[in-house]
Amino acid sequence: MTAVVVPVFNAPDETADCLAALEATLAASEVPVIVIDDASDDPAVAELFSALPAEWVRVRNRENLGFVATANLGLALASRADVVLLNSDTRVTPGWLEAILECAASDASIASITPLTNHGEIASIPAFCRPNPWPEQPELWARACADSGPPLYPQVPTAVGFCMFLRRACIDQVGAFDEIAFGRGYGEENDWCCRASAAGWRHVLCDTAFVAHRGGASFGPLGLKPGGQAMETLLGRHPDYMDQVRAFIEADPMAERRARIVAAFDDLHRRWEPRPAD
Repeated sequence: MTAVVVPVFNAPDETADCLAALEATLAASEVPVIVIDDASDDPAVAELFSALPAEWVRVRNRENLGFVATANLGLALASRADVVLLNSDTRVTPGWLEAILECAASDASIASITPLTNHGEIASIPAFCRPNPWPEQPELWARACADSGPPLYPQVPTAVGFCMFLRRACIDQVGAFDEIAFGRGYGEENDWCCRASAAGWRHVLCDTAFVAHRGGASFGPLGLKPGGQAMETLLGRHPDYMDQVRAFIEADPMAERRARIVAAFDDLHRRWEPRPAD
């Protein structure tokens, strides 16, 4: 079984969009969904929670714990299930979870899976390793990913935290995120992936799934930024991490596949655009 965990902190508009898309894509499934409010101080979040589907698990932290501890709470609440950890500033698309689960079933040694996105570093499309704008038609990108050829599932040095599948067997072996070392966020998923890799697990991109990502809308306003102490801690533990990332970027194994997806999207977009009135 796989559960979806969504940590939330403020950003009610973005969160509402995220949860509405999640509900729409999971409406016909029995996938457990756990939504955790990390003590938001925007009253609109409480109103939003009151309207969630009755079968979803809703949790409100009494005090703000930060992203890492909130994510770990979600992993614990999911019990024995695999977990998709989903940021609240994302929008999932039709078929996203099915594609991720098909990827997971392809190799039992896969510990983490990251879908493609507009804003996700090594998972970004159309521009690689750049924050592309929010897509006007995420569903077309999803169709392009699904319909443009067989999946590649390239191995990556790390998952990207906006949306990441975590296999329960790996969590059981290497533990959850290190909330003591990585505090309120940034670097925790990279450290987890490095620990998993050292234990023989793999991390891949799911190039048949697309999840749109705004970036910085939910936990971002807390003033957290990548780098700094988190990066020092990460590199202190895993000195070759940046070398692995650079090697992946230089090799860019997704280049040809990404070009096919972009071409498929352009074709879909041309056919989708309404014709001007005569």
